Amino acid sequence: MNSKAGYLRHLDIKNGQIDMSHGGGGRAMVQLISELFARHLANEYLSQGNDGACLPALNGRLIVSTDSHVVSPLFFPGGDIGSLSIHGTVNDIAVMGATPLYLTAGFIIEEGFPLIDLERIVISMACAAKDANVQIVAGDTKVVEKGKGDGIFITTTGIGFLPAGLTLSGSDVSQGDVVLVSGSLGDHGIAIMSQREHLAFDTPLKSDTAALNGLIAAMLSSGAMIKVMRDPTRGGLAATLNEIAHQSGLGIHLHESAIPVKPEVQAVCELLGLDAINIANEGKLIVICAAEHADQLLATMRNHPLGLDAAIIGVAVEDTNCFVQMKTKFGGQRMVDWLAGEQLPRIC
Repeated sequence: MNSKAGYLRHLDIKNGQIDMSHGGGGRAMVQLISELFARHLANEYLSQGNDGACLPALNGRLIVSTDSHVVSPLFFPGGDIGSLSIHGTVNDIAVMGATPLYLTAGFIIEEGFPLIDLERIVISMACAAKDANVQIVAGDTKVVEKGKGDGIFITTTGIGFLPAGLTLSGSDVSQGDVVLVSGSLGDHGIAIMSQREHLAFDTPLKSDTAALNGLIAAMLSSGAMIKVMRDPTRGGLAATLNEIAHQSGLGIHLHESAIPVKPEVQAVCELLGLDAINIANEGKLIVICAAEHADQLLATMRNHPLGLDAAIIGVAVEDTNCFVQMKTKFGGQRMVDWLAGEQLPRIC
């Protein structure tokens, strides 16, 4: 991505907007790439300037994951679409037990989108990638006509390295294995909703968006027998555990009183008729491990900044129906099923 546009006036980041020429393949597009994207995301692989990045060979298995990000609003308490696009794909790689290494990023930008907002998003991506110790090695930019997009959409694909002998899968879960969560549920989805609906609270609500690879590396090094890890994004805890139950052929019993939910999040859920276990998270993980290692793993998680509120919340049980059930705070029992629809659209 070497600059070929030195003879053009520099981008007016403060006042300029995206126009159709920025996606047309000519001088304006080269200038956008060199003065904005390459300026903030530069590294030895991206700077090769070819149609693809030539990466060093890895002696082992590769994990690849891709995700598209359409969150609305683009900027929210605790993050934005830029950092979210990095965290989401890093976490999808990390919960497989792999070390995230490289990302690619594709941008679909609507005509008229402010350059200052685009730069803010790209800087956020650069900071998130640096913090997660990954590199953005290739990318693409497309511009669509005004009214045919919604500001900006970002697709990221991640590549990670999986050590020999390590495989994590819901099919490995056994009866008696213990379910843990790394922290409070619903923070991201409720932060998005409160921003979208202009709800104000005494305690500010912030998204939990974060890269979990550091926490996961500590968990994998703890010696605990981990069977499966997942990040409970769309559909939240409920959808994720139902997926694992059907993979394993077992049921899962939860204790509502053990599931961490912040009081302010619970208050909004009650106000809007939502359930925190169905709401998306972007900086939390669910892990199932052998019962004899649960306390050891819990201590490891709580010793990391992203696992301070980790908790044991349930157990895998024999159940040919693969039901996820929960003992309520009032002593009753209720089913925890997939939602028929989506509680909160456009949250990631």
